[in-house]
Amino acid sequence: MTKRLAMAIFFGLVASNSVFAEEEKVPDWNAETLSGNWGGARSSLYDKGITVELTHKSDMLANTSGGVARGAVVLMNSEAAVNMDLGKLAGWDATTAFIQYHVQHGNKSINNYAGSFAGVDNIETGTSTGQFYQAWLQKNSADDSLSVLAGLYAIDSEFYVTETSGLFLQPPYGMSAEMAQTGQNGDGPPVFPLGALAVRVKYASSGYYVQGALTDGIPGNPNNPQGTHIRLDKGDGSLAVVELGINTSEEGKPFNKTAVGLWRYSARAADLVTGGPRRDEGFYVLAERTLRAEQGDSAQGLSGFVRFGTVNKDVYQADWSGSLGLIYQGLFDGRDDDTAGIAVTTSHASSKHRQLNASDSSETMVEITYRAQLQPWLSVQPLVQRIFNPNMDAALRDAWVAGMRLEVAF
Repeated sequence: MTKRLAMAIFFGLVASNSVFAEEEKVPDWNAETLSGNWGGARSSLYDKGITVELTHKSDMLANTSGGVARGAVVLMNSEAAVNMDLGKLAGWDATTAFIQYHVQHGNKSINNYAGSFAGVDNIETGTSTGQFYQAWLQKNSADDSLSVLAGLYAIDSEFYVTETSGLFLQPPYGMSAEMAQTGQNGDGPPVFPLGALAVRVKYASSGYYVQGALTDGIPGNPNNPQGTHIRLDKGDGSLAVVELGINTSEEGKPFNKTAVGLWRYSARAADLVTGGPRRDEGFYVLAERTLRAEQGDSAQGLSGFVRFGTVNKDVYQADWSGSLGLIYQGLFDGRDDDTAGIAVTTSHASSKHRQLNASDSSETMVEITYRAQLQPWLSVQPLVQRIFNPNMDAALRDAWVAGMRLEVAF
């Protein structure tokens, strides 16, 4: 396993955006991280082309009523990410490498209490373990318009992504609920917490872009969630995804992104009723915009997103899901870096799922949250969630979830 992992990182080691921009701002580690500049070590590494980021999230959540049962859990995620500019480091011009490793602490599930189809918390994995999430190499050409990436890769790092939805804890604001349920045995596509061996190609010019990826059809080892497993087993098949869009969003500037995507597994899926083979495919659309920017600082103000996607109605519990949300950065005077938000997701039950189950027609989730940036390296984020018709199960009462996330950059 160790040999295969080393080979994957070295040989595979291919971020729609270049990790190191031509006019990149030098980080101020003493101000932006808890552990500071490590006595100058971080600056020295940076000059050589290496940037190290360490983060930790702790989520304290309770299902206060409804759902399956009342209960509370603590979930934690620690992560290390290393960006390498191989032009500086090894003389490989326009080449970058990225390695991301995370550790999950806590194998209890808040969703065992809430009973939601789409999930409650985006760092819940159901097991305590450490895993490589991504490890890839990327080569840019044509004045950085064209990039090719290969290695251990997660499609939710670049595909079906809206930055504004990243504020929320509920999982469908990362990878959407309808696509998260796909793949053989519902194991899902290569998204958090597991990437898969993949190749991704992207071309971008004047804000327009087209990107495509081909990945292993089954990330990791579904029978062993512990540790990192890079496998290309017979019968895995592949997942192909293509996205076309326009994105003129930049850091500190208004959001403006619109995209449409198509995806398909090469392996067939089983019909819910007959068990016969069916195509495993879908499409999605998304958009995000800055709706009102504050004068003098376009990073502050009101922004919103909308996302919608479908899957084969004969194969899965939900045949489509849609979400929308609003966030406001700097809502209160003197709190310019704080962000408030509200988001709603509906997952629609397929006709064949309703045929087999005493099911409601959909599940709808609402989340209201406020992220308080207490220090550049420390944030606290209280939240409340309401889950209507959990898991589309007519026997479950609507659930209320309350909690808080603590996030630290070391």
